[in-house]
Amino acid sequence: MSLEETLLSVWRQTLVEQVSIVELEGRRYPVRRTARRRLRQVDFEFEGQPLRGIEQNPDTRSRWAQLARQGQKVMQFTVPAGRYLANVADGKLTLYQRGGLSERRPPAKRE
Repeated sequence: MSLEETLLSVWRQTLVEQVSIVELEGRRYPVRRTARRRLRQVDFEFEGQPLRGIEQNPDTRSRWAQLARQGQKVMQFTVPAGRYLANVADGKLTLYQRGGLSERRPPAKRE
């Protein structure tokens, strides 16, 4: 599966199908709820890299929260450093960056 297919699958299983266990390529990842807002979240791996998908909090002031308030199913995806990687809103993927994922560049040469 590509990154895009993986993110869409996590979104669909978590927010549309409302499963308690997300399955990706034979691996299973539990869907948990956050302590304060009870938002659904799932920690999973893509090509050995840990990622997190979390349901959009509708009570914030972002444009994604506005979509969630309108009834759209919105999920944000982050890398371990907490940087946003992508989001899916009603099945439409917006990829912010790919640099946080497995792009490992050799160190720059010093002269």
